[in-house]
Amino acid sequence: MPRIALTCEYDGTDFVGFQIQDNGRSVQEELNKALSELYKTDIKVTGCSRTDSGVHAREHVSSADVPFFIPEDKIPLALNSLLPPDLSAKRAYYVKPDFNARFNTLGKRYVYRIFCGQTRSPLLERYSYFCTYSPDIELMRSAAALMAGEHDFAAFCAAGSSANTTIRKLFSVNVEKTPSGVVEIEVRGEAFLYNMVRIIAGTLLYVGIGKLTVDDVAGLFEHPERENAGKTLPPHGLTLEEVFYDWEKWRELPQ
Repeated sequence: MPRIALTCEYDGTDFVGFQIQDNGRSVQEELNKALSELYKTDIKVTGCSRTDSGVHAREHVSSADVPFFIPEDKIPLALNSLLPPDLSAKRAYYVKPDFNARFNTLGKRYVYRIFCGQTRSPLLERYSYFCTYSPDIELMRSAAALMAGEHDFAAFCAAGSSANTTIRKLFSVNVEKTPSGVVEIEVRGEAFLYNMVRIIAGTLLYVGIGKLTVDDVAGLFEHPERENAGKTLPPHGLTLEEVFYDWEKWRELPQ
């Protein structure tokens, strides 16, 4: 059976996350239904990341085995006629039979958005955390620079994690402010702990508004205690922007 990699975009507001759960609709469930209807057989996808309830994705990748060949550029068009408005297939690639969307990732890029203003913005409300403070961006950048590299991120992991280790490697952590007043915290890394990016964002915001210092952040890696970091910001400000793969290695048209 051919195997495909499917890149999707979704608004996570009304999803319980990517993974199928008993308490509501999931992205995985919707993709399974649409693919099964398209190919007229039971199909189940494997996702690159579970994503929490309310978290959005601009490029989330799944893999699945399909029973017959459809041209790559036609698969998203066919699927989108079967998917709900808050979920869209963007691209499809045929890949080698041993490709796995979860285990073959080289890393991910997330952005957490914080809208800073005196009054909230209904147009930004679903996709950014509202903050009435005006944080010091340069202080946030100084603290963000300390997070790049390989560290023990135990202070940035929520309770309930099943990870075997809290050591993680981040490629970069950047902070920018857009002309519309949105602070964007971009985090690139190999892998992430439970709620890690949301806690990083909360910690950097605390630095920006004076609740933590840059030295406090440095101390989180020497004495990694969760209670000394910033709060876990809400999920709706977080977007999975990109997932990295060696596509030259994995892409393959069926024979």
